[in-house]
Amino acid sequence: QVQLVESGGGLVQPGGSLTLSCRATGSVSSSNVMGWYRQAPGKQREWVAALTAGGSTNIADSVKGRFTISGDNAKNTVYLQMNTLKPEDTAVYYCDFRSPGNRYWGQGIQVTVSS
Repeated sequence: QVQLVESGGGLVQPGGSLTLSCRATGSVSSSNVMGWYRQAPGKQREWVAALTAGGSTNIADSVKGRFTISGDNAKNTVYLQMNTLKPEDTAVYYCDFRSPGNRYWGQGIQVTVSS
């Protein structure tokens, strides 16, 4: 079992920045992918970014150039740096952990971009 603890969400004005963190504990293997999804009210869950254990990253086109994903292997933690936030970035953000044969989700953390 893997447990995911997310932090860093909140309310921010348009143009502002936030950094989300997700720490994985438990049976964390070396062959994993961690990332982020988000779900806005009335919309389907949307993939945002992913980071492999080897350090490869992928970012959704909708946030490319504004969001950056990074990680700390020693802490089993993944970060999502979000810059130049827009109202349409408002959503519940979910941390995602995948290893061979397993997938886990965080509880979700609210990000609200509003003036």
